[in-house]
Amino acid sequence: METDKNSRLLYLYEMLVHGEGLQKKEAAARFGVNERSIQRDIDCLRNFFASQEPPQEILYKAKEQRYELTSAAGSFLSCGELLAVCKILLDSRSMPKDEMEPILDKLLSRCASPQSRKLLGQILANERFYYVEPYHGKRLSNQLWTLGQAIWSHSVVEAVYRTQQGERKSRRLQPVGLLFSEFYFYLTAFIEGIDRAEHFENADDPFPTIYRVDRIEKLRVLDEHFQVPYSRRFSEGEFRKRVQFMYGGKLETVRFIYKGPSVEAVLDRLSTAEILSEHDGCYEIRAEVFGKGIEMWLRSQGDRVIWKDCPQKTNEQGKGMQ
Repeated sequence: METDKNSRLLYLYEMLVHGEGLQKKEAAARFGVNERSIQRDIDCLRNFFASQEPPQEILYKAKEQRYELTSAAGSFLSCGELLAVCKILLDSRSMPKDEMEPILDKLLSRCASPQSRKLLGQILANERFYYVEPYHGKRLSNQLWTLGQAIWSHSVVEAVYRTQQGERKSRRLQPVGLLFSEFYFYLTAFIEGIDRAEHFENADDPFPTIYRVDRIEKLRVLDEHFQVPYSRRFSEGEFRKRVQFMYGGKLETVRFIYKGPSVEAVLDRLSTAEILSEHDGCYEIRAEVFGKGIEMWLRSQGDRVIWKDCPQKTNEQGKGMQ
């Protein structure tokens, strides 16, 4: 008898959280009980949802003669927000199709109603069908989570990494950040046990090295921990503002003239950019960036960009992507 009640509660719970709503008469007929039993189940679930954080409420809609679950304002994504998230994921092309598809399905299942879920599915159907997965074809979710936990716990990791040139290297790393850019996830980490004078352009380089996560072929989290002094703590947000195309290099201040159609696009691309002056649609812009990637981007702008002067080096230097 208790098993039957548990089955009913689970069924009613699933109906409510997936936005289906439920009718007492229909549920009673399905389980062969009277409507009073279903009402007791609803009351039990009502108490459960009310105790959650944020609290939720089961309301009866007389016109449709059904019960629905409502949430505190802002606690769940709206259909428009879900559409935005799905579009961003699809455009990122960051995962193999068989890894991306379940994520999209789980997001769509959070729609408030079956009608909205169906419409969202139709809006995304064409883009999902023609989705082009990354060339590496490697599933990354589990590895990203492993690295995320290692970063949080300051755990040393051992990694076998394949470089751009195809060379395999074994490294002991102190992972400090995860970033995403231009189709790929990246790990930023300090290297342990390496001759910095031999392998670094600047042996006093204070910045971490950048590794593409899909090129990490073996990964082991050790039961060893590292400490980062407060003065050296790594900020993913600040680093991301200054790095272009995940290429490191020296931290530089660049100045250039931009005379293209959309200065907003430049300001969005270069998060640290500021407009120094403007005359007849020509903008003098200054930005603080890590060196190699910015040169690639500026050259790609053709005659829209004129270098104002040579880059001004700061006292800090960064390490390029591995």
